This record gives sequence, C-alpha cells and structure tokens, in this order.
Amino acid sequence: MNWILAGIFAYIGIQLLIGIAVSRRMASEDDYLLAGRRIGLGLGTFSIFATWFGAETCIGAAGSIYQSGLAGGSADPFGYFLCLLLVGLLFAVKLWRRRLTTLADFIRSRYSPGLEKLVVLLAAPGSVIWAGAQIRAFGQVLASSSAFGVEVAITAAALVVIIYTVSGGMLADVVTDLVQGIALILGLVLLLYALAEAGGGLAALLERVEPERLRLFPAERPWLQTLESWAIPVTGSLFAQELIGRVLASRSPGIATGSCLLGGGLYLAIGLVPVFIGLAGTSLAPSLEHPEQLLPVLAQRHLPGVLYVLFAGALISAILSTVDSALLAAASLVSHNLIVPLYGHCLAEAAKVRIARCCVAGFGVIAYLLALSAESVHDMAEQASGFGGAGLFVVVLGAFLPGFGQAQAAAAALAAGIATWLVGTVLLDWQTPYLFSLGAALAAFLLVGAWEKVVAPAAGDVLAEQQDEA
Repeated sequence: MNWILAGIFAYIGIQLLIGIAVSRRMASEDDYLLAGRRIGLGLGTFSIFATWFGAETCIGAAGSIYQSGLAGGSADPFGYFLCLLLVGLLFAVKLWRRRLTTLADFIRSRYSPGLEKLVVLLAAPGSVIWAGAQIRAFGQVLASSSAFGVEVAITAAALVVIIYTVSGGMLADVVTDLVQGIALILGLVLLLYALAEAGGGLAALLERVEPERLRLFPAERPWLQTLESWAIPVTGSLFAQELIGRVLASRSPGIATGSCLLGGGLYLAIGLVPVFIGLAGTSLAPSLEHPEQLLPVLAQRHLPGVLYVLFAGALISAILSTVDSALLAAASLVSHNLIVPLYGHCLAEAAKVRIARCCVAGFGVIAYLLALSAESVHDMAEQASGFGGAGLFVVVLGAFLPGFGQAQAAAAALAAGIATWLVGTVLLDWQTPYLFSLGAALAAFLLVGAWEKVVAPAAGDVLAEQQDEA
C-alpha cells in the first residue's frame, strides 16, 4: 500500500510542478483568468472534457446505473453531453465575439451593474460548494489508499489544489487538464479491459444485463421526475462560468465551438465506460452494499498493483480537473466583477492578478472547510446544482433576446427561482423542485418583461401628458 500511495503522490507532484512552471507567464488579468485568450483546439477539447468529467461521473453515475439501470445515468453522461453540444452550437460564437472576461460582464452590458453583482453573489457560492464536494472526494480517495484519516487526506487534497490553481490560473488549469484527461482515459480503459477479460468479453457481459435495465426512460417513472433529471444537468450547467471561461479563453470563435463539440463528444464516449460498468456490475459484483463503491471495488479485485495506481490516478484526475476549474470560476467572478471595479481604473495588471490569486486561495480554504463539515459528497453536489441555477439560466437566456426583459425582469426571475427552490427543497420536500423553480423564474421574467415593455412606457406617457397639462 505504501508504494501505491507513493505513486499517487508522484502523480500529484507532477500537477504541482506544472502549476508552478506556468505561473511565470502570468503578466495580466487576461493571462491569469483566460490564459491570454490563446487556448487552441487540443487543449480546449481536453480541458472541457476533463472539467466536466468529475468524481460524480466516475463514481456517482456508475453507482446510480448499477442501482437503477440506464435511467440512472440521465445526467451523466447524457444530460451533460447535451449541455456541451448546445453551448457549442448556439452560444459559443456569440459569447466569444463580445470579448468578455466573465459571464457576469455579459449581464452588466445587457441589464445593469447591480444585476451583474447579484448574479456573481448567486453563481460563486455554487462553484465553491462544488469545489468542496470534489475536495472531499479527493480526500476519500487518498484515505482509501493510505493509513491517513479522512480529515488528514482532505487537508492534503485541499493544499495541493489551492497551490497549483493559485500559481498558474487558467493556463495551469487547461495544461493539467490535458494530463488529467489522458490519465483518466487510460485508467478507465484499463479497468474496462480487465473486466472484459474476467467476464468473457464485452458482448458476454452485456448479454447478462436484464432488458429492463437498458431503458433510458422507464414507463413506471413519473414523467415530471424524468424531466427534472434531465433539466438539471442541461439548463443548470449551460451557462456555468467553468464552461464559459473556456469558451472566452479560446483563440478564435471556431476553436470555441469546436472545443465544446469535441469535448462533449469525448465526454460522452468515455462516459459510456462507467455506464457499461454500471450495467454489468450486477453480474460482476452482485449485492454490493454501497453502489457508489462499484468502480473502486472492481478495480481492487481485477487490477494488479501498478495498474491500480493508474486507476487511482484516473480518479484523482477526474477530481482535480473539476475542483481547480470551480475555484477559478468563483475567483474570476468575485475578483473581476466585484473587487476590481471598486478601485476604478487605477489598478495595474499585476495587482489584478494578485487579487484573483487571493480569491482562489480564500475560496479554496472555504471549500476545504465545507469538505470537512459535510456529511457526504452527494449532498454537497446537490446543493451546488440547485443553488440559483434555474434563475441564472432564465436570466442569461433572456439576455440574448433583444428588446425584451430589462433589469427588473431579470431580478424578478432570480428572486422567483431561488424562492421557489428553497420552498420546494427545505419546506415542502417537492419531488421536482428544480422544474418548479425554473417555471417560476421564466414566468417572472416574462410577466415583468411584458410590464416593462407595455405597461411602464404607457404609464410614463400618461404621467408626462399630465405634467405637460399642469
């Protein structure tokens, strides 16, 4: 076990060296937050793939499909693939051509500076909670491969991620994503090959899967719950800063589009490996008490020591590539859209980089504390997905509608979405709180937008006439 731990730490050390080496190229805010807007197609593709392929894809999706069949994988990988596809086809070029630094810049230019700050306050916490979930998962991987306790392992995990994200920013993020993406692919392919050898081939394993487990849309499941399971990954992540940041960092609009499409395709292709293992898991590891332990259990049973180190590196890759992106997303929003504007135009580029780095470090510490206090990774991921997601989707989508919906409509949509989600999750325990919050946000945006367009101008004209008569 000691040499397995040594192999894991050697892999982590490579990530740290990359972050430190890249840090020498950080001369401006654009360099730190957007890698100088020079990301090419290869790095962009692997960065989007690795960022989206988190611990929940490897662990959560396989366990859910093991337990519920193919219907358990609606979010991973199918829903998130659809999300990446839509961004590439519909929004990447439009956002890239605006020369934004963050998505909140788009909100400011379309609505108002006040709404820009409100969006930051809603979006940043979700990224920090998400980072905390990944740090906790990282700590659990280290703890399972060593004699360390979970708390010590989580502390080590947080320290590693904070150091290399603070050092290198977006460029370190995308370069390490390339390393992590390759390690992730190798680890999952090795495990799939070992399982095929043990089970008599992929076709033989697939033949043992019960037909009812192959239904993506089971008839017995209420259609609203099915729609909820698809709406969260698609609409909740469509305008995530983690994704939009990579679009804005691309060297050209064509690369921005291609990275989303190719990254999404790679995500779906590799994501089918945990899907297959989840389906075949009932014959490979029947009656597993904790379904989310399916992949680690099978890896321990079927991979020899060196290959198990590669697989552990794959899990760590999935986690690191997500947590560094989440920390950088939260830091970019807060530093660029909240703190830097307080100084007007007097800040030098070096000072802006220092502020962004301090935000990464601060949010890393908060994510670490959340990871220590949370009861489970699943609970943290659920909180991150639901917090303000519906309202943000409606507001950003509405920003692409010329002439309809101003700041008041957007503020109403955010308030309605959050209030409905909190009522549905905390007070009433609805089965589909996200759908209700999405509907409430959309209704608020349309109603207040119509008032802004029709009623408010008419009332203003009447008031003006009265003043003229007076």
